[in-house]
Amino acid sequence: MAANRKNPAADPLQKQPGTVRGRPFEKGKSGNPAGKRPGTKARATLAAEQLLDGEAEAITRKAIDLALAGDTTALRLVMDRIVAPRKDRPVRFALPPMETADDAASAMAAIATAVAAGDLTPMEAASLANVVETFRRTLETTDLARRVAELESRS
Repeated sequence: MAANRKNPAADPLQKQPGTVRGRPFEKGKSGNPAGKRPGTKARATLAAEQLLDGEAEAITRKAIDLALAGDTTALRLVMDRIVAPRKDRPVRFALPPMETADDAASAMAAIATAVAAGDLTPMEAASLANVVETFRRTLETTDLARRVAELESRS
């Protein structure tokens, strides 16, 4: 160990003469200022595309055949590609008319009643409650802006 301290070249952790530590490039400038051109694909992607070129139809047909034969993994793959998973759907629920902030309370009561009756799922109710709350805040903000404008016009 003592020999390494006397001879810095023998210790790889010691700074070697002529090496750059810290930032090798000027701040704000990289070693490749032009960067990678937009649309440039990775080598692995290009290789995969080359392998699949002309075989996509046969591979698709094979996946469908496996799915039809009962391969559940192939079935899931095929179904995921044919029918994208639904992320959201329209909620069929008639909110009571909302014109004032007080109407938001009756709308929330109607939502809670629908959840209790099983007409709405809790997630659907949360989405509708968000709509009601946004409406209430919008009314509150516009009312506040109107009142401030009235006070400023009196001054």
